[in-house]
Amino acid sequence: MTRDEFSKKNLTALPNLLTYLRMIAIPVILVVLNPPTTGYRMNVAFVLYVMASVTDYLDGILARRYDMVTSVGKLLDPLADKLLTCGVLIMLIELNKVPGWVVFLIIGREFTITGLRSIAASQGLILDASRMGKNKMISQTIAILLLLLHVPVLSKALWILGTIFLWISVILGYWSAAGYFQDFYRKAKGLKAARESGSTQP
Repeated sequence: MTRDEFSKKNLTALPNLLTYLRMIAIPVILVVLNPPTTGYRMNVAFVLYVMASVTDYLDGILARRYDMVTSVGKLLDPLADKLLTCGVLIMLIELNKVPGWVVFLIIGREFTITGLRSIAASQGLILDASRMGKNKMISQTIAILLLLLHVPVLSKALWILGTIFLWISVILGYWSAAGYFQDFYRKAKGLKAARESGSTQP
């Protein structure tokens, strides 16, 4: 990546600042959730996660609406999302809120798609975010919020709803992953055909 791509403008664009705030919030949330965890600390983590999710929504809106998309933002925004989601889910394992193997499925999917995107980018291909992938992220966020919220009288209902949304996110996640692989195969095949066609022209 060139020096120009990490220019001062890129580093200080408002959407990027929101992403930096989200990344700063990640270790804070993890420390708050570190056992032994009280109901009060669970609710503090809930509020912090809500704030982090809002910054994720806002930085995307601002970047697109005001043409503030930067190379730094393209790199850090999805990284912050994955670190936040995976970090909180791992802590929820420690708190016996979710089974470890489900979190393994989620993290495995995230790293697989990240790797696929990297391979695609190395070939000059772009895998656009799908509607299914966005719905996966929404259901995942709802699941985590429900599992973090501590209201003693509603604890069982919140856990059941959170678990349902988590499973929805797993299903949507692997469904969208299949779509990304199909998209990659189609675009890679088209690129190969274009190169072969170009090489055969006199």
